[in-house]
Amino acid sequence: MVQQDKGFIAQLNNAQLLQRWRALAPREQFSLGSLGVFLLLVLLYLTLWQPAQQRLVSARSAFETQRALYVYLQGQAPAARNLVSRPQQAIDPARLQGMVTATAATRGLTIERLDNAGDGALQLNLQPAPFAQLLGWFGVLQEQGVHIAEAGLDLSEDNKVAARLSLRITQ
Repeated sequence: MVQQDKGFIAQLNNAQLLQRWRALAPREQFSLGSLGVFLLLVLLYLTLWQPAQQRLVSARSAFETQRALYVYLQGQAPAARNLVSRPQQAIDPARLQGMVTATAATRGLTIERLDNAGDGALQLNLQPAPFAQLLGWFGVLQEQGVHIAEAGLDLSEDNKVAARLSLRITQ
């Protein structure tokens, strides 16, 4: 092992780069060393620090968006609770899809996707619309005897809400 270390040191002493380094004046060695340290710091900044800061800004932005959606939904909760107290009508399961598309069209909502589930439920995606408009449509559906089994709401940049809904007939 000692023999290998001596061989490595001998090779290092014979390396052209090290010989050129030793041939430089001390001031030039200091300048090149300083440049190397500077370039190493710039490389570390560009590969580690800057991407971490960008991810932090992105995470903060996503957090603030989610917080704004939460505050918005909390503010609209009383209106949603008022919908529960209204009387409901019964609807024929065969007419569910037609009634949903007709009431959405009259409320100015656009259905992007509509799927019939095997158990008489409907899965649908709505294009972004103002929340008040969606809430009014939810009230109409509830008056018609339709129950919103599951709902996923996403707030878009222009303060509109995109909805993913699972609808069932109220029993």
